[in-house]
Amino acid sequence: MKNKLFYKTNHPLQSEEWAVFREKTGIKIIRENGLYITIHPIPHTKFNIGYLPKGPMPTKQVLLELKNIGKQENCIFIQIEPNIERTEDLNIKIKNLDLVPSAHPLFTKYTFILDLTKTEEELLKEMNQKTRYNIKVAQKHGVTVEEDDSDKAFEKYLELTWETTRRQGFYAHTKNYHRLMWETLRPKSEIVNQKPETLTAHLFTAKYKGKILVTWILFVYNDTLYYPYGASSSENRETMASNLMMWEVIKFGKKLGLKKFDMWGSMGPDPDIKDPWYGFHRFKQGYGGKLTEFLGSYDLVINKKMYFLYKLANKFRWIILKAK
Repeated sequence: MKNKLFYKTNHPLQSEEWAVFREKTGIKIIRENGLYITIHPIPHTKFNIGYLPKGPMPTKQVLLELKNIGKQENCIFIQIEPNIERTEDLNIKIKNLDLVPSAHPLFTKYTFILDLTKTEEELLKEMNQKTRYNIKVAQKHGVTVEEDDSDKAFEKYLELTWETTRRQGFYAHTKNYHRLMWETLRPKSEIVNQKPETLTAHLFTAKYKGKILVTWILFVYNDTLYYPYGASSSENRETMASNLMMWEVIKFGKKLGLKKFDMWGSMGPDPDIKDPWYGFHRFKQGYGGKLTEFLGSYDLVINKKMYFLYKLANKFRWIILKAK
Protein backbone atom coordinates (compact mmCIF):
# COMPACT_ATOMS: atom_id res chain seq x y z
CA MET A 1 0.00 0.00 0.00
CA LYS A 2 1.57 3.24 -1.14
CA ASN A 3 -0.33 6.30 0.06
CA LYS A 4 -0.34 6.09 3.85
CA LEU A 5 -2.44 9.23 4.38
CA PHE A 6 -5.18 7.85 2.16
CA TYR A 7 -5.58 4.80 4.36
CA LYS A 8 -5.69 6.63 7.69
CA THR A 9 -9.13 6.33 9.31
CA ASN A 10 -10.73 8.06 12.26
CA HIS A 11 -12.08 5.20 14.37
CA PRO A 12 -10.96 3.58 17.67
CA LEU A 13 -10.75 0.12 16.06
CA GLN A 14 -8.10 1.47 13.70
CA SER A 15 -5.91 2.90 16.45
CA GLU A 16 -2.58 1.61 17.74
CA GLU A 17 -3.97 1.41 21.27
CA TRP A 18 -6.76 -0.91 20.14
CA ALA A 19 -4.27 -3.04 18.23
CA VAL A 20 -2.12 -3.40 21.36
CA PHE A 21 -5.18 -4.43 23.38
CA ARG A 22 -6.21 -7.04 20.83
CA GLU A 23 -2.69 -8.48 20.86
CA LYS A 24 -3.02 -8.93 24.62
CA THR A 25 -6.11 -11.08 23.99
CA GLY A 26 -4.02 -13.38 21.79
CA ILE A 27 -5.18 -12.04 18.42
CA LYS A 28 -2.57 -11.57 15.70
CA ILE A 29 -2.40 -8.06 14.24
CA ILE A 30 -1.16 -7.24 10.75
CA ARG A 31 0.01 -3.63 10.56
CA GLU A 32 0.02 -2.38 7.00
CA ASN A 33 0.60 1.32 6.32
CA GLY A 34 -1.76 2.68 8.94
CA LEU A 35 -4.28 -0.16 8.73
CA TYR A 36 -4.80 -2.80 11.41
CA ILE A 37 -6.04 -6.22 10.28
CA THR A 38 -6.86 -8.87 12.87
CA ILE A 39 -6.35 -12.58 12.17
CA HIS A 40 -8.75 -15.01 13.84
CA PRO A 41 -8.14 -18.78 13.88
CA ILE A 42 -11.10 -21.06 13.05
CA PRO A 43 -11.19 -23.68 15.82
CA HIS A 44 -10.13 -27.22 14.92
CA THR A 45 -8.92 -26.18 11.45
CA LYS A 46 -5.75 -24.80 9.87
CA PHE A 47 -7.66 -21.81 8.46
CA ASN A 48 -8.13 -18.23 9.64
CA ILE A 49 -10.47 -15.30 9.08
CA GLY A 50 -9.15 -11.79 8.55
CA TYR A 51 -11.01 -8.72 9.78
CA LEU A 52 -10.55 -5.09 8.75
CA PRO A 53 -13.00 -3.10 10.92
CA LYS A 54 -13.85 0.53 10.27
CA GLY A 55 -11.23 0.98 7.58
CA PRO A 56 -11.16 3.17 4.45
CA MET A 57 -13.12 2.90 1.24
CA PRO A 58 -11.65 -0.18 -0.47
CA THR A 59 -10.07 0.16 -3.89
CA LYS A 60 -8.81 -2.49 -6.28
CA GLN A 61 -5.25 -1.82 -5.07
CA VAL A 62 -6.28 -2.19 -1.42
CA LEU A 63 -8.12 -5.43 -2.16
CA LEU A 64 -5.12 -6.82 -4.04
CA GLU A 65 -2.87 -6.13 -1.05
CA LEU A 66 -5.45 -7.60 1.33
CA LYS A 67 -5.78 -10.72 -0.79
CA ASN A 68 -2.00 -11.20 -0.64
CA ILE A 69 -2.11 -10.84 3.15
CA GLY A 70 -5.00 -13.29 3.30
CA LYS A 71 -3.10 -15.89 1.32
CA GLN A 72 -0.02 -15.47 3.51
CA GLU A 73 -2.15 -15.91 6.66
CA ASN A 74 -4.17 -18.83 5.23
CA CYS A 75 -7.43 -16.89 5.50
CA ILE A 76 -10.65 -18.18 3.96
CA PHE A 77 -11.77 -14.56 3.63
CA ILE A 78 -11.17 -11.09 5.04
CA GLN A 79 -14.20 -9.26 6.35
CA ILE A 80 -14.22 -5.53 5.54
CA GLU A 81 -16.44 -2.93 7.23
CA PRO A 82 -15.54 0.54 5.89
CA ASN A 83 -15.97 3.53 8.18
CA ILE A 84 -17.54 5.36 5.27
CA GLU A 85 -21.03 6.85 5.07
CA ARG A 86 -23.18 5.37 2.33
CA THR A 87 -23.87 7.43 -0.78
CA GLU A 88 -25.35 6.24 -4.06
CA ASP A 89 -22.02 6.74 -5.87
CA LEU A 90 -20.02 4.79 -3.28
CA ASN A 91 -22.68 2.10 -3.15
CA ILE A 92 -22.27 1.57 -6.89
CA LYS A 93 -18.46 1.59 -6.60
CA ILE A 94 -18.33 -1.07 -3.88
CA LYS A 95 -20.74 -3.30 -5.79
CA ASN A 96 -18.29 -3.24 -8.70
CA LEU A 97 -15.44 -4.55 -6.53
CA ASP A 98 -14.53 -8.18 -5.91
CA LEU A 99 -16.59 -8.38 -2.71
CA VAL A 100 -19.72 -10.16 -1.47
CA PRO A 101 -22.08 -9.07 1.34
CA SER A 102 -20.82 -10.52 4.61
CA ALA A 103 -22.17 -13.85 5.76
CA HIS A 104 -22.18 -12.55 9.35
CA PRO A 105 -21.74 -8.76 9.79
CA LEU A 106 -20.13 -7.75 13.08
CA PHE A 107 -20.87 -4.01 13.15
CA THR A 108 -24.33 -2.59 12.66
CA LYS A 109 -24.80 -0.69 9.41
CA TYR A 110 -26.34 2.31 11.21
CA THR A 111 -25.53 4.56 14.12
CA PHE A 112 -26.70 7.86 15.60
CA ILE A 113 -24.16 10.70 15.44
CA LEU A 114 -24.75 13.81 17.51
CA ASP A 115 -23.23 17.18 16.62
CA LEU A 116 -21.39 18.31 19.77
CA THR A 117 -20.59 21.74 18.35
CA LYS A 118 -24.18 22.80 19.04
CA THR A 119 -24.99 24.63 22.26
CA GLU A 120 -26.58 22.83 25.21
CA GLU A 121 -29.76 24.78 24.55
CA GLU A 122 -29.85 23.64 20.92
CA LEU A 123 -29.19 20.03 21.89
CA LEU A 124 -31.96 20.03 24.48
CA LYS A 125 -34.38 21.62 22.04
CA GLU A 126 -33.68 18.92 19.42
CA MET A 127 -34.25 16.04 21.85
CA ASN A 128 -37.47 14.09 22.02
CA GLN A 129 -39.84 15.69 24.54
CA LYS A 130 -40.03 12.44 26.53
CA THR A 131 -36.23 12.31 26.70
CA ARG A 132 -36.03 15.84 28.14
CA TYR A 133 -38.72 14.88 30.65
CA ASN A 134 -36.82 11.75 31.74
CA ILE A 135 -33.65 13.80 32.29
CA LYS A 136 -35.59 16.07 34.63
CA VAL A 137 -37.07 13.02 36.42
CA ALA A 138 -33.56 11.73 37.13
CA GLN A 139 -32.45 15.14 38.38
CA LYS A 140 -35.49 15.37 40.70
CA HIS A 141 -34.65 11.92 42.10
CA GLY A 142 -31.19 13.21 42.95
CA VAL A 143 -29.32 10.92 40.52
CA THR A 144 -25.67 11.93 40.18
CA VAL A 145 -23.31 11.18 37.29
CA GLU A 146 -19.54 11.29 37.44
CA GLU A 147 -16.44 9.91 35.81
CA ASP A 148 -14.90 7.27 38.06
CA ASP A 149 -11.91 5.42 36.63
CA SER A 150 -11.22 3.53 39.86
CA ASP A 151 -10.78 -0.24 40.15
CA LYS A 152 -13.85 -0.39 42.39
CA ALA A 153 -16.04 1.29 39.76
CA PHE A 154 -14.70 -1.05 37.07
CA GLU A 155 -15.61 -4.13 39.14
CA LYS A 156 -19.13 -2.72 39.46
CA TYR A 157 -19.16 -2.22 35.68
CA LEU A 158 -18.35 -5.93 35.22
CA GLU A 159 -21.03 -6.95 37.70
CA LEU A 160 -23.71 -4.86 35.97
CA THR A 161 -22.54 -5.97 32.52
CA TRP A 162 -23.21 -9.59 33.39
CA GLU A 163 -26.51 -8.72 35.02
CA THR A 164 -27.56 -6.82 31.88
CA THR A 165 -26.57 -9.56 29.43
CA ARG A 166 -28.44 -12.19 31.45
CA ARG A 167 -31.52 -9.98 31.65
CA GLN A 168 -31.52 -9.03 27.97
CA GLY A 169 -30.32 -12.38 26.62
CA PHE A 170 -27.41 -10.82 24.70
CA TYR A 171 -23.90 -12.14 24.10
CA ALA A 172 -20.94 -10.41 25.73
CA HIS A 173 -17.18 -10.57 25.65
CA THR A 174 -15.47 -12.42 28.50
CA LYS A 175 -14.50 -10.68 31.72
CA ASN A 176 -10.85 -11.13 30.77
CA TYR A 177 -11.53 -9.27 27.50
CA HIS A 178 -13.04 -6.34 29.39
CA ARG A 179 -10.21 -6.32 31.96
CA LEU A 180 -7.52 -6.24 29.28
CA MET A 181 -9.41 -3.52 27.39
CA TRP A 182 -9.67 -1.36 30.51
CA GLU A 183 -6.06 -2.02 31.53
CA THR A 184 -4.87 -0.90 28.09
CA LEU A 185 -7.15 2.06 27.41
CA ARG A 186 -7.89 3.64 30.79
CA PRO A 187 -6.39 7.14 31.11
CA LYS A 188 -2.73 7.11 32.13
CA SER A 189 -2.74 10.84 32.87
CA GLU A 190 -5.04 13.84 32.77
CA ILE A 191 -6.91 13.80 29.49
CA VAL A 192 -5.87 17.38 28.76
CA ASN A 193 -2.31 16.05 28.47
CA GLN A 194 -3.28 13.25 26.08
CA LYS A 195 -2.68 13.59 22.36
CA PRO A 196 -6.00 13.68 20.46
CA GLU A 197 -4.94 10.68 18.36
CA THR A 198 -4.47 8.58 21.51
CA LEU A 199 -7.45 6.33 22.22
CA THR A 200 -8.60 6.49 25.84
CA ALA A 201 -11.47 4.83 27.73
CA HIS A 202 -13.47 6.59 30.46
CA LEU A 203 -15.76 4.99 33.02
CA PHE A 204 -18.88 6.86 34.10
CA THR A 205 -21.31 5.92 36.85
CA ALA A 206 -24.84 7.07 37.67
CA LYS A 207 -25.75 6.79 41.35
CA TYR A 208 -29.00 6.96 43.29
CA LYS A 209 -28.75 7.34 47.06
CA GLY A 210 -25.10 6.31 46.85
CA LYS A 211 -25.82 3.12 44.88
CA ILE A 212 -24.46 2.67 41.36
CA LEU A 213 -27.33 1.96 38.96
CA VAL A 214 -25.66 2.54 35.59
CA THR A 215 -22.08 2.20 34.32
CA TRP A 216 -20.79 3.17 30.88
CA ILE A 217 -17.39 3.00 29.23
CA LEU A 218 -16.79 5.74 26.68
CA PHE A 219 -13.99 6.11 24.15
CA VAL A 220 -12.36 9.41 23.24
CA TYR A 221 -10.47 9.38 19.94
CA ASN A 222 -9.45 12.38 17.84
CA ASP A 223 -12.52 14.66 17.62
CA THR A 224 -15.15 12.05 18.53
CA LEU A 225 -16.78 10.57 21.63
CA TYR A 226 -17.98 6.94 21.39
CA TYR A 227 -20.36 4.87 23.53
CA PRO A 228 -19.34 1.21 23.05
CA TYR A 229 -20.23 -0.35 26.42
CA GLY A 230 -23.05 0.21 28.90
CA ALA A 231 -24.75 -1.71 31.69
CA SER A 232 -27.51 -1.04 34.18
CA SER A 233 -29.19 -2.46 37.26
CA SER A 234 -32.79 -3.67 37.18
CA GLU A 235 -33.38 -1.77 40.44
CA ASN A 236 -34.79 1.76 40.72
CA ARG A 237 -35.50 2.05 37.02
CA GLU A 238 -38.08 4.72 37.83
CA THR A 239 -35.18 7.13 38.47
CA MET A 240 -34.34 7.27 34.73
CA ALA A 241 -30.64 7.23 35.60
CA SER A 242 -29.59 6.21 32.06
CA ASN A 243 -31.24 9.31 30.59
CA LEU A 244 -29.25 11.62 32.83
CA MET A 245 -26.12 9.57 32.14
CA MET A 246 -26.46 10.22 28.41
CA TRP A 247 -26.97 13.95 28.91
CA GLU A 248 -23.97 14.23 31.23
CA VAL A 249 -21.63 12.36 28.88
CA ILE A 250 -22.79 14.64 26.04
CA LYS A 251 -21.71 17.59 28.18
CA PHE A 252 -18.43 15.74 28.92
CA GLY A 253 -17.74 15.52 25.19
CA LYS A 254 -18.52 19.20 24.73
CA LYS A 255 -16.22 20.11 27.62
CA LEU A 256 -13.37 18.29 25.87
CA GLY A 257 -14.05 20.26 22.69
CA LEU A 258 -15.04 17.16 20.72
CA LYS A 259 -17.10 17.61 17.56
CA LYS A 260 -19.15 14.41 17.35
CA PHE A 261 -20.72 11.74 19.53
CA ASP A 262 -20.99 8.36 17.81
CA MET A 263 -23.44 6.18 19.75
CA TRP A 264 -21.89 2.95 18.39
CA GLY A 265 -24.74 1.34 16.55
CA SER A 266 -28.48 1.45 16.00
CA MET A 267 -31.24 -0.09 13.94
CA GLY A 268 -32.25 1.29 10.54
CA PRO A 269 -34.85 3.90 9.55
CA ASP A 270 -37.77 1.44 9.88
CA PRO A 271 -37.00 -0.49 13.08
CA ASP A 272 -39.02 -3.50 14.15
CA ILE A 273 -40.55 -2.69 17.55
CA LYS A 274 -40.46 -6.41 18.38
CA ASP A 275 -36.70 -6.60 17.85
CA PRO A 276 -34.80 -7.03 21.18
CA TRP A 277 -32.54 -4.09 20.20
CA TYR A 278 -35.45 -1.70 19.66
CA GLY A 279 -35.31 -0.33 23.21
CA PHE A 280 -31.65 0.69 22.80
CA HIS A 281 -32.40 2.21 19.40
CA ARG A 282 -35.31 4.29 20.73
CA PHE A 283 -33.26 5.41 23.74
CA LYS A 284 -30.45 6.73 21.54
CA GLN A 285 -32.87 8.21 19.02
CA GLY A 286 -34.38 10.39 21.73
CA TYR A 287 -31.26 12.56 21.88
CA GLY A 288 -31.68 13.97 18.39
CA GLY A 289 -28.62 12.56 16.65
CA LYS A 290 -28.44 12.00 12.90
CA LEU A 291 -29.23 8.45 11.82
CA THR A 292 -26.14 7.62 9.78
CA GLU A 293 -25.83 4.70 7.36
CA PHE A 294 -22.45 3.16 6.53
CA LEU A 295 -21.54 1.13 3.45
CA GLY A 296 -22.01 -2.12 5.31
CA SER A 297 -20.04 -5.32 5.73
CA TYR A 298 -18.36 -7.26 2.92
CA ASP A 299 -16.24 -10.37 2.54
CA LEU A 300 -13.16 -10.52 0.36
CA VAL A 301 -13.23 -14.24 -0.49
CA ILE A 302 -9.84 -15.91 -0.83
CA ASN A 303 -10.72 -19.61 -0.70
CA LYS A 304 -14.11 -20.04 -2.44
CA LYS A 305 -14.61 -23.71 -1.59
CA MET A 306 -13.85 -23.27 2.10
CA TYR A 307 -15.92 -20.06 2.20
CA PHE A 308 -19.01 -21.99 1.09
CA LEU A 309 -18.41 -24.63 3.79
CA TYR A 310 -17.74 -21.93 6.40
CA LYS A 311 -21.04 -20.16 5.67
CA LEU A 312 -22.90 -23.45 5.95
CA ALA A 313 -21.27 -24.35 9.28
CA ASN A 314 -21.74 -20.84 10.66
CA LYS A 315 -25.45 -20.89 9.78
CA PHE A 316 -25.97 -24.08 11.80
CA ARG A 317 -23.87 -22.71 14.66
CA TRP A 318 -26.15 -19.68 15.07
CA ILE A 319 -29.27 -21.82 14.86
CA ILE A 320 -27.94 -23.89 17.77
CA LEU A 321 -26.90 -20.82 19.81
CA LYS A 322 -30.28 -19.14 19.40
CA ALA A 323 -32.05 -22.36 20.38
CA LYS A 324 -30.26 -22.56 23.73
